[in-house]
Amino acid sequence: MRREEQNNRLVSIVAETIRRHTLLAPGDKVVVALSGGADSVALIAVLHALGYECIAAHCNFHLRGEESMRDMHHVENICRMLGVDLAVKDFNVAERRARTHESVEMACRSLRYEWFDSLLTRERAKAVAVGHHREDNVETFLLNLLRSSGIDGLTGMRYRRDYVIRPLLDCTRGQIEEYLRSRNIDFIVDSSNLSDAHLRNRLRNNVIPELLANFPHASQAVLSAASNLAAAASVYHRAIDAYRRTFVSDNGQIDLRSLVDSLGSDAPTVLREFLKDVGVTSENCAAMVASVDKSGLKFEADGGITIELDRGTLYLSRPDIIRRQEEYSIDFTRDVLTPVNLRVSRHHVSEFRPIRDPDVIYLDASALDASCAWTLRRWRRGDRIRPFGMSGSRLVSDLFSDAKYSAADKRNAWLLTCGEDVVWVLGLRSSAHFPVTPCSSEYLKIIYKH
Repeated sequence: MRREEQNNRLVSIVAETIRRHTLLAPGDKVVVALSGGADSVALIAVLHALGYECIAAHCNFHLRGEESMRDMHHVENICRMLGVDLAVKDFNVAERRARTHESVEMACRSLRYEWFDSLLTRERAKAVAVGHHREDNVETFLLNLLRSSGIDGLTGMRYRRDYVIRPLLDCTRGQIEEYLRSRNIDFIVDSSNLSDAHLRNRLRNNVIPELLANFPHASQAVLSAASNLAAAASVYHRAIDAYRRTFVSDNGQIDLRSLVDSLGSDAPTVLREFLKDVGVTSENCAAMVASVDKSGLKFEADGGITIELDRGTLYLSRPDIIRRQEEYSIDFTRDVLTPVNLRVSRHHVSEFRPIRDPDVIYLDASALDASCAWTLRRWRRGDRIRPFGMSGSRLVSDLFSDAKYSAADKRNAWLLTCGEDVVWVLGLRSSAHFPVTPCSSEYLKIIYKH
């Protein structure tokens, strides 16, 4: 394939991925995580070629001596060549680990994404783009499989998670390297990637090549399985949430006796879903179910949380820690009654008389035709909103701080979303999505009753 054709091919793949998954709008500003490796270098080169305003973000963790400095200098050269701005952050990983007792990998990840949060706000960017590609997705699936992951760990990487986007997820490593060669752009290789000290590297360097040698279509099979499991996970979690409403009381007590009587051999699996956020294992849940007729038994969970079994009921020392249902599908062709009360009405635009009220939102009726799914869900770390009447986006957590929300207020807050976009923080702030304009023919008026 000629260089120009390869160049255009990768750009076309990325452009289609961005369009299909609504990752960015034309001309958006985007923070690009730039390590200096092939994936991140190709990512910023392609996004720059597509006309997005890129700001490179390089993390220097100073874990590999001179090699860390080599990476930083290479990134500086790449940014000069492309003509994009660069932000560099030096991190003290040892200090972080002494404070949090995290692993090196987790400490680096936490530091990285905390900085990305601040960069998004400072730069008024729309997203952080990271360079995960097709083979990374396969590795993640297999890695989670070897770790005995549940259904969520086997659904593959998402094209978007909160503010993080993965525009290269449909590209192969070979396509990425050929693109860089076609543009005469150098990249560096992290020496730690060549070592088999880590499980992911052993998979990448040894297991997957052997698998592909014997099963050439294994990568596509893995990705198809992940896609199928992602669809199944949606159904699975709706069922779990229905069980939660039945067997978990408002004060966090679990009616284990009724759970066992109703679900039989499925009870340990459902109980594990109720308790997974406190680090309870499948073995713990099986033991609780087996002991349902006993009293006075105590089980220790993460964070010093104690679970006590008394006459068929489980009591947590921190009952608020059990995650309530976080996401509900919404149909705006009628009033919404669960999980909150929303009064929905449709009007001709000639009737449009908006009032400023955080409990009311107005949307162009074309919102009903949007291809994305409408949901009501709880707030998640990193959620961002593009507030109506403002340029750029803000962290929802910053809105909470401005409104002096307590920890309980944050836990109880509901967000209306369309796909990955936050459209409304109920009772607080609406976004600039689906505005009613002079070109609108009809609009929706939605009132939050609480």
